[in-house]
Amino acid sequence: MDIKQGVAGRRRRRHSAEFKARLIEECRRPGVSMASVAMANGVNANLLRSWVARDGAAGRSSPAPVIAAKEEFIALPLVAGPAAVADIRIELRRGATTVTIVWPARAAGECAAWLREWLR
Repeated sequence: MDIKQGVAGRRRRRHSAEFKARLIEECRRPGVSMASVAMANGVNANLLRSWVARDGAAGRSSPAPVIAAKEEFIALPLVAGPAAVADIRIELRRGATTVTIVWPARAAGECAAWLREWLR
């Protein structure tokens, strides 16, 4: 690690390619947080994130992500007809008073317009 004197007396550290590569590989392990790797190595977490992002953009190979279970699409039947259509039910409560409004689902647009107007 080199330290370079910058503007207004600020110091900028330079890290070797080997150091960066080691930290990037540590970050790619399952269950490891970038923040913990950064803290353990005295590097800003945002700087480490930029190294990892740059490494990924450069097309370097990284270990494949571990997939816990195989995802599969399951088609479910759509039940059509009056039994599948429920009414719109709105409950308004104020203190001990409850007002229930039941609106037919086939008139959902009118219900939305009424509710919008009522909430003004």
